[in-house]
Amino acid sequence: MKKTVLMCALSAITAVSTAQAGVNVNVNIGVPVPGVRVSVPPPALFAAPPLFIVSPRLGFYVGVDTPYDIIYNADFYYLYYGNSWHRSRYYNGPWVEVPYRRLPPDIRNHRIEQIRSYRDREYRVYRNDRDRYRGRYFRPGHERREEWKGERRRDKEEWKDGRRRDKEERKEERRDDKRRDRGRD
Repeated sequence: MKKTVLMCALSAITAVSTAQAGVNVNVNIGVPVPGVRVSVPPPALFAAPPLFIVSPRLGFYVGVDTPYDIIYNADFYYLYYGNSWHRSRYYNGPWVEVPYRRLPPDIRNHRIEQIRSYRDREYRVYRNDRDRYRGRYFRPGHERREEWKGERRRDKEEWKDGRRRDKEERKEERRDDKRRDRGRD
């Protein structure tokens, strides 16, 4: 009995001194609710802006040569981290978790394993022949997006002009061949 009274008095003194000092300590131990997943924002930090390429089989930009699975689609960056998807306006975050059903259909149509496989194949093509690589690619953060789009537009026009010239040359060659064949008859 004396021990119980002594313990109660001790705890009362401690409570009073704690209240006077303005210190409050709370310890909550909780068990997560089944089916609810809490995801910590990923610590995805890039030393330099990652390179993004488009695999023709995917149709969207995929980050290459990075330790993270990062995608650029519809003006957002999507990061697959910790078995969940995260989204941000910037390649370095801040990241917000995105439910799978809220991902763009382009991304939802592919499993992460497929995305990795197509990314790796296209990156090998890019690495092996960088100077003549005909696919689409970009590196964010250079604030050159409009300039990059202009360059791509000019490249595309040059390519179209080259195809038109080739087509005209082939037509002209066929005409010449027909004229020669008529002259022989």
